[in-house]
Amino acid sequence: MSERISRDGAKEDRTPRNLQTRESDARMVYRPASTLPNPDPRPGLKHRWVATEILGQTHASNVSKKMREGWEPVSASDYPELLLQGNANGNVEIGGLMLCSMPEELAESRNEYYNRQATAQMESVDNNFMRSSDARMPLFSEKKTSVTKGVGFGSGSK
Repeated sequence: MSERISRDGAKEDRTPRNLQTRESDARMVYRPASTLPNPDPRPGLKHRWVATEILGQTHASNVSKKMREGWEPVSASDYPELLLQGNANGNVEIGGLMLCSMPEELAESRNEYYNRQATAQMESVDNNFMRSSDARMPLFSEKKTSVTKGVGFGSGSK
């Protein structure tokens, strides 16, 4: 950055325009509102919205299954940042979805279980697929390339 004194004695900033920054360069970015508010992160907890009703019909079996997995409804009084009124039970519920929490260790253990299940299923599909492979026409072939110098092609001979 350099300064220059003008004819009237005032200092002029001689910084090139491409190096100058303006406050107005920081533009506002529009983001549509989320359908469901996100609770403030709590140490040691994972959150999830659990369906309590679908198309106006209660879905008690889904709620029961999630409770057996370890999800627990959160109290509206514990999450004032959501600015919601709780349902009759005092839980946070919006449009048939109830906010639940689970300890992080249990959530990680649950995710590992389902990842192992998915991996085992993929291995089973691959093994079943490869069982029908024939040596004369393998389903998966190794990709090997080789360069050979031939006669006739590109050399102008017939």
